[in-house]
Order: sequence, then structure tokens, then C-alpha cells
Amino acid sequence: MKNIVVVGSQWGDEGKGKIVDWLSEQADVVIRFQGGHNAGHTLVIDGKTYKLRLLPSGIVRKDKISIIGNGVVIDPWALIDEIEELKEKGINIDIENFIISESANLILPFHKEMDEIREDAAGNKKIGTTRRGIGPAYEDKVGRRSIRVMDLRSEKNLDQRLDSALLHHNSIRKGLGKKIFEKEKLKKDLMKIAPQILKFSQPVWMKIDQFKRKKKKVLFEGAQGILLDVDHGTYPFVTSSNTVASSAATGTGCGPDTINYVLGITKAYTTRVGEGPFPTELKDKIGELLGTKGKEFGTVTSRKRRCGWFDGVLVRQTIKISGINGIALTKLDVLDELDEIKMCIEYELNGKKIDYLPAAAEDQLKIKPIYKTFSGWKKSTKGIKNISELPQEAKDYVYAIEDFIEAKISSISTSPEREDTILIENPFEV
Repeated sequence: MKNIVVVGSQWGDEGKGKIVDWLSEQADVVIRFQGGHNAGHTLVIDGKTYKLRLLPSGIVRKDKISIIGNGVVIDPWALIDEIEELKEKGINIDIENFIISESANLILPFHKEMDEIREDAAGNKKIGTTRRGIGPAYEDKVGRRSIRVMDLRSEKNLDQRLDSALLHHNSIRKGLGKKIFEKEKLKKDLMKIAPQILKFSQPVWMKIDQFKRKKKKVLFEGAQGILLDVDHGTYPFVTSSNTVASSAATGTGCGPDTINYVLGITKAYTTRVGEGPFPTELKDKIGELLGTKGKEFGTVTSRKRRCGWFDGVLVRQTIKISGINGIALTKLDVLDELDEIKMCIEYELNGKKIDYLPAAAEDQLKIKPIYKTFSGWKKSTKGIKNISELPQEAKDYVYAIEDFIEAKISSISTSPEREDTILIENPFEV
């Protein structure tokens, strides 16, 4: 038995969809353990494109069990819409292949509204959220006033839980001069959709224990990237959950000994969406080229991504924080046309050199990258499936990354197509 956690080692958008799809074919169970419908994966299987937001990647494959863990926040209407979209594409989703944790917390309309109200009020100090209510929903979870999947079983219980949540939210809305949120219509809407959600509801921790006993291969699927982790990322420009590999255990209900291998998905350059520090950002023609050739637009939001050189300091740091065993290097082919390629190997802060990302946002915004320059290969690497066939300059760059970040590169992606991958080490077989 081998259980794998997949996480993004940068700010998300590292190309997890293709890698997770490849791994999900080998897994028996695929579990989402954090985030919400603010992060997406794009899968292309047999010529069909599937854009997933909440559902785990295994859902598009036959004979796989897909699970949404307790660490995920769920917009119930968005989930049902996504299920219907996939059913229209011929994907079967039923109680045999799909499970929702009964302990998962719900994103409700007043969360989305609060997200929008606060982001608009922040002006030039905005965080750059996706405005989908993710942050306010996690706040309610920690504040012990959240509505969970299990609360949909009883109208009386739901009524009490909504009173608790709206006491908080309406106080804030009044303070901001906004209309209070009325409870009754929301309660009716939730009771109407409840049967569609509850039929999938189970104690996920118990299911995972059963899978372990049966020696099933479990793939834990993360969303976003480690640099967006609420504890370890570029705070406050982060998401509202823990995106590190260890949250696969808390976000599903299993011990850390369940995890056998952590795979970090890593782009051969760097991107981020929204506001916040970005030491290696390129606001020039090279940055535009990376964005255009790499098709750097969000799966869920279609927002344009900021692009920059590979930041080895950041990736080395996230590898240590998340216990990453191997790296899947993606989008190497996007660099094919460049005369030279740079990698950040150090920072300068207030005239001193440092080899890590400082925790304070004001320092993160001031640091200057120090680069090592590599010769470009000026040849197409698209579709290459064997590392020996890469141009020597490309191999030099790949090996330099591996050496600097102190982690093995287990695979290299040379196009968005699933088969265009240089496989060095299969995480399920290590």
C-alpha cells in the first residue's frame, strides 16, 4: 500500500491537474482535504476537457472513489452544479463513488457577500480573494458558529445554527451600513438542497480506516500552493486554510502515518494570482511571453497570472516545511524560446544577503532577488518523454534546480498532454 499527498510548492497553478490525473489512474481513492471552489484543476481525458472546482480528480475515472474531506469548505449549490455539469459529460456520480464528510463546513450566501463587502472596502489594501466566500466560511468554522453538512439533517438544528451565524454576520453588516441578511429564505433553500447533499454524507475518518485495512492506494489532493498557506505563506496575502501536506491528515481524519510520500508540483518558472509579494516577478516582455505561452489564466476565475523567474529559495523552503519527497517539474517547454533563463538563489534585504523568505510582509515586499543565469536551449522540448533527449542546456537547468532545492525531481512535464512526461520515479512504486 502507498498513500500519496500532492501539494503545490509555489503559489498554486503549478499544473497539478495533469499530474493528479496521472496519479489518480493508479489510485483507488482520491480525497480533497482543504480549500473550496476557489481553486480548480483542468483535466483532458480522451479528448474531453473537465474543469473541476470542488470534486476530486478521481471522479472522472471509473472504479475510483472520490471524497471531499472535513477540511474542505463546500458551497452546496456550486457542488450540485458541478455534479450536474459532469453528468452531462457522461460521468457517473453516485453514493458508490462519491463521499462527502459529514463534518465539512458549508459556504453560504452571506459568506460570499461578506467576502465581497470586505474586499471592496479594503481599496488598495485588498488581499485579492476570489470572492467566493472561502475566508468568511473558514472564519465561522474557527469561531464555532459554522453550519456543517450534518446540520442539514434537522430543520430545528439548522434554525439554531443559522441564528448563531447570523448574529455575528448581521452585527458586522450593520456596522458597515449594509442590509441585514434574512434567515428564512436561506433556511428553506438549504432544506430543499439538503437531500442532494446528505445522500453522499459519511464519516470519512471511518472510511479511510477501512481503506487502510484493505490496503487501498489513497491519493490526497491539495488545492492552491504552500506559499498560500495561512501559517506558512506570504501572510496576509494567503488563503484561509493550511495547504501544507500535513493538513491531509487533519483535513480527512487520519494519522500522519497514513502518508507515505509527498509529491510537490513545481512550475519551471513562478506565477501567482492576486495581490502580495513576488520577489522574482517580471513586468516586461519576458513576463508577458511566459504568461502567453504558458496560458497563465486561472481555471476558476480566468484571472491573469503574474509571471517571473523560478525562485529556488522559496521552493527549497516549502519543501522543508511540507516534507516533500519528490518534485514533479511542470511547464519546462514554456522556457524553450528564451536566450537565457534565471533562477533566484538568494535574497538581499536591507543590504544583507539572506537565504530564506522572511515572515514579515514588509520585508517580503522589500527583498531583492539574486540570480544565477543559465543559457537557454532555444529548441523545442515539447513532447519529450526521456530525459536523455532533452537539450544539454535544459538538463543543466533541471539538474541545477534539483541540486539547489535539495529534493529529487521525480518527473518533468513537457506539454499539457498527459503522455508528454519524463518519468524518473513513480511515487506509488518508491
